[in-house]
Amino acid sequence: MARPPRSLGCTLDYQASGPSTFVFAVRPSEDPPARQKILRESLTLSTGQPGEEWRSVDGIRWLRVLAPAGLVQLRYEAEVQGEPVVHDPARITEMPVQQVPQEALHFLLPSRYCESDRLTGFARAQFGGLAQGHSRVAAVCDYIYQRTAYQRGSTDVRTTALDVLTDAAGVCRDFAHLGIALTRALGIPARFLAAYAPHLQPPDFHAIFEALLMGPEGPCWYVFDATRQTALDGVARIAVGQDASQVAFCSIWGNAQATGMKVRCDPEPGTTKEWTTAAVSVSRG
Repeated sequence: MARPPRSLGCTLDYQASGPSTFVFAVRPSEDPPARQKILRESLTLSTGQPGEEWRSVDGIRWLRVLAPAGLVQLRYEAEVQGEPVVHDPARITEMPVQQVPQEALHFLLPSRYCESDRLTGFARAQFGGLAQGHSRVAAVCDYIYQRTAYQRGSTDVRTTALDVLTDAAGVCRDFAHLGIALTRALGIPARFLAAYAPHLQPPDFHAIFEALLMGPEGPCWYVFDATRQTALDGVARIAVGQDASQVAFCSIWGNAQATGMKVRCDPEPGTTKEWTTAAVSVSRG
């Protein structure tokens, strides 16, 4: 169902001490594969050059920029209309590996930040006896939310899902990595989702995850947020990947440092930060 349009955007500032190459992923994905429409958008660069744009097979809209020394600023504004699908979680089941679509099989495998192979025993002991389906992935999120402190500065770019489970602290990407690792350890495909999300304080890019389950109309990616910081049906999908290493909003080759970042995602008119237990999908593939 189409939702009211809302405004979102970001401003990213960097200081480069020499020629540097930037690769950005800040523009929301289009339909397909995302269940959303870009009604309008604008992107400006301080370099005065348009940059090189392309879209990967998974729908990520990349931008490569070669910048000289000095200030590098990206400004992005958009109006996005979400079209999330909401299902009754009681009707959603898991699927055996032989039924997982070929293009999703790699989301069963361990990755840089999600060591699902090292968490298989723990996941089976903790969640193996639960009823299969959407509720089991929701139970994984409940476990993480109840036992992990949301603590800025507690982790860094080296922190993995196993670290988060051990240290019981992290930020949104860490919550997502642990959710992905435990879900994969249960034999359910799971992937990292970078998004714009309303109601975050302070405003920032948000990291959540998706699990591939059998919905009423076939295999469907359902979104989960173990931090419980935003309304699931209000997120705007930017990118998906095995973990955060594949979907960074900015990667830099050269000598440049971030000096400022502002992110905003206005909530839909009349909505509140209400946590839902329904099964929500913001992706077609």
